Formats: sequence, C-alpha cells, structure tokens
Amino acid sequence: MARIRDADGRLRRVTGAARTESAARARLKERLLERPGFGSGGLLDLSSSFRDLADLWLEDLEMRELSDGKNNYRDDLRLRVRPQFEHFSLGEITTGRVEWFLRSERAVSFSRAHHSRTILNQLFGFALRHDAIPRNPVQGTSPLRRPKGERQALTVEQINAIRDAAGRWRTGPDVKGPKPDGQVRDIIEVLLGTALRIGECLALRVCDVEDGPTGMTISVTGTVVLRTGSGAVRQDHPKTEHSIRRIAVPDFAADVVRARLAGILTTDPERTIFANRAGNPLSPFNVRRTFRAFLELADLAGEGITLRWYRRTGATVIARGASADAAATFLGHGSTAITEGHYIEPDRSVDRGPAGLLERTLRRVNPDTSLFSTDDGAGDDSALDFLDEEDIEAA
Repeated sequence: MARIRDADGRLRRVTGAARTESAARARLKERLLERPGFGSGGLLDLSSSFRDLADLWLEDLEMRELSDGKNNYRDDLRLRVRPQFEHFSLGEITTGRVEWFLRSERAVSFSRAHHSRTILNQLFGFALRHDAIPRNPVQGTSPLRRPKGERQALTVEQINAIRDAAGRWRTGPDVKGPKPDGQVRDIIEVLLGTALRIGECLALRVCDVEDGPTGMTISVTGTVVLRTGSGAVRQDHPKTEHSIRRIAVPDFAADVVRARLAGILTTDPERTIFANRAGNPLSPFNVRRTFRAFLELADLAGEGITLRWYRRTGATVIARGASADAAATFLGHGSTAITEGHYIEPDRSVDRGPAGLLERTLRRVNPDTSLFSTDDGAGDDSALDFLDEEDIEAA
C-alpha cells in the first residue's frame, strides 16, 4: 500500500495485491505507473525519446510563420542538436548534459553555441507546454558570453572599390555564358542608400515605391525568405513589427530604382523590383554569392565584409550626422539599444577641444609671475575660478 499525489493535487491510497511480498510490490509499482499523472495523457512524457520531441516540434514549426525562414532551424537541429541527444529520453536530458554540449559548441564558435542553445530552448519549451517535463534543462546552463568585436562600417574607399568591381564583373571579352544583368550591382546601391536588410530589399515591389516632386519614398512591408519546395518567396511581413516603415531614399539610390522600374515590362504592381527570369524574387543566397565575387575582384575577400556592412554603414552615417534615434527609426529598430550595440561603428575620432582648454588654462608660463596663462600670455582670473584661495596662495 502507498499514497500518491495525483495530477489534481489530491493524495490517494493505492494498493497492490499478490501471492508474495515482492510480487505485491511489483504490482503496486505497475498500478502507480498506470495512474494519470504529470506528463501523461499528452503527446509526450518523461519516457519519450528526444527523437519524438524533435519530430513533433518540427510539425509545430511548419504551422508557424517565421520571417527568417525555417531552414536554419531544421539544419541546426539535424546537423548538431539531434545527433547529440537522439538516444536519450526526455527524463535523461539533464542541465549538466546540456551544459556540456553547449560548452563544446562554444569551443567552436559563439554563433554555433548560440544557435544550438536557441534550438534546445525552443524544443524543451515545447515539451514544457505539453507537460512532458517539469522544467526546462536549458534554463540552468551558464550564460553565453558574446565575444567583444568591433562593429565595422564600410569606408569610402571600400565602397568605391566594390562599386568598381561590380561594374567590371564578367564583362571581359573572354567571359563565357550570359552577361550579368546588373541586378546585384544595383542591389548594393539600394542597400547603401536605404540600410535595408537584404530580404527587405529583395521584397520591394513596384507598389512600394512612391516617386514625387520632393523625392522618392519606399514602404518596407515584407521580406524574402527561403521555403522548402518553393525557393525564395515574398513574405507579407518583415522581421519585426518595428520593421514596417516608410523611408526616404537618397537620389543616388532612387536613380537606380527608377532605372529598374523603367525596365519592368509587366504592369503587375505586386511584382518585386529585383526578380529572376521567371519573375519571382531573387534568392538571398544567390545575391550573397555574387557579392562575394565582387569582393574577390576588388581584393577585399579577406576583410570579412558582408552585405550587412551596408546596413551598418547607413546606421553609422545617420548616427554621426543626426542621432542614434534617427538611425534606429531608419533601420526599423524598436529602440537605440540594438542600433548602438550592433550597427553603429564606434567613433574613433578624438575631440581636441578639452586638450585645448587645459592647455590655455593650465600651462605654466613663468614660475616667477604666474602659474597659468591664456592665449595672449596675460593672467586671467576667470581661468582660476575653479581653485580655492588657499590653493592659489600655495601655488
């Protein structure tokens, strides 16, 4: 006989009867396991395998709308997370096992550990919502420390070198195959003038452009994502709620958009400005591959430059010329924290004003007459206002 607290929180007596004491104990344990309790009655429980959890989570993932696409989640799960835990039941996956795995991932790179932690957190959060586990084992692991790295924006020299390379790419007489259509060359100009994410840029449609006497304005209302079986498709909402915005376009980028619009033969306002031969949105992967070819041609392949640097460049220019708030609004961020922490390049210039003030005020001219002087060499009592009388006498 034993007492057990059932799923409704009430204590009840359970008995098991048999011919011998050991058989009675075994029968009692069987009856206890058969009772409705924590994690039972659902799709998963503590005895479920990690494979079952992963399969159910992937099914749930298919029903969710994710602006960044779902392929990255699937790949991270398939290549790294699932092989590590697939032979464990949910009850066997402890915080210590997750901690050891994340440390091994962190030894490879911060990004890899961060992605793996995100996947595990979502998986066990799913299990937690289905009452399969009492707690999320990821929550007790050590926090991941992002390595300190300097945010970098493009220099004018780098911008011009990439522009030149984009204009020269595959234009020689010995180049075989079709000539480039110049779309990636135009895309980087639009990125430079709008600081859009690459997916947002590729999602721009004819109807998103307003061109009037005061200049061009674009509406950011979607992004391009990759979907299994469909390729690159336009999603009707961008990454975040704050990403939905209208921004003015500088003339150099507006000229590129106007030229692209003039070359679009169809009257479909929903057509994306940048499209493949079938009229569908361009793939971000293909654009990045061509951009890397530009970097190689410009001898910049080893600089770590990506298309994201154009977004950082826009943020840095706007923050220096206007404010961090203006940069955050232009980039579609909900606050300046993300903009300042990840996009605005640190200002390395040195303000010479304070040094000049100290020089004019504190430089010793003649020990016999005065400790301090102004620009004309004459004593200036106002320069000594910050000193007490006793300090002046002592001096």
